[in-house]
Amino acid sequence: MSDPSQKTAIVTGANTGIGFETAAGMAEAGWHVVMACRSEAKAADAKARLLKRLPAAKLDVMLVDLGDFASVRAFAQEYRDRVGALDVLINNAGLLLYSKQTNDAGVELQFATNHLGHFLLTALLIDLMPDHEASRIVALSSVAHKGARIHFPDLTCGGNGLVAYGQSKLACLLFADELNRRLVAAGRSVRALAVHPGGSDSNLFGEMGRAQYYVLKTLSPFFTHSNASAAQPALYAALSEDAAGGGYYGPTGTMELRGPVGVARRDPITQDKAVAERLWAVSEELTGQAFMSEGAS
Repeated sequence: MSDPSQKTAIVTGANTGIGFETAAGMAEAGWHVVMACRSEAKAADAKARLLKRLPAAKLDVMLVDLGDFASVRAFAQEYRDRVGALDVLINNAGLLLYSKQTNDAGVELQFATNHLGHFLLTALLIDLMPDHEASRIVALSSVAHKGARIHFPDLTCGGNGLVAYGQSKLACLLFADELNRRLVAAGRSVRALAVHPGGSDSNLFGEMGRAQYYVLKTLSPFFTHSNASAAQPALYAALSEDAAGGGYYGPTGTMELRGPVGVARRDPITQDKAVAERLWAVSEELTGQAFMSEGAS
């Protein structure tokens, strides 16, 4: 699968929505894109649609369920065996739930999928990345991180799915920040960044009731933009020379829901390094995976 003359990117959740358009953007820029997806059938269909749009695209599909840590480990091993090279990792896949659900390990499913699965995936593959500023790890956060907190005593957030979603997206942003700090401390040039897509109808609403869904569809033209537009922050973070390690980017229009890509506004809690460090320790514990420590090479 690997071609030394062509840089390689992994895009998780590449079969639909923002992930699909992110994969398209990377492929159009000439990258070999590994579409890391949970459903084989949906991934195959997405690949076929991408190839119809971009016949010369270099695309491969590999299966992973980010909420299942054994699946993440299996994916990482298969990736190392089949590809063995990685330049950009776009941790895009996301899940939005309205009820309390857990994975097989008993971890709140949104926290497990949106954050912990990507934390583990990054830990298992980061050593494949060249020590160069063009090597990027991009985390997908959300405007929903604002006002959120990490509920360390109860990561299920009392069963409130929307609160748990905000928590998971705050975790994505904190992870990118802390990872970049550790990369800098280790003297490495790899950049970790976070982005948010603004407002988009990106197939996150599968568990929503029918009435709620149709209300969203009716109102969505007023606060969303296309998935292709929503993918632009991730593409900017992955490809632009101007995207800084530790940066956070997203749409800069009204309420940050759409508009040109620029520096996004953060919740003040993202400046609390103690919270980020505690989250890192909890993430290592829950995934059973030690990651790079401060100053490690």
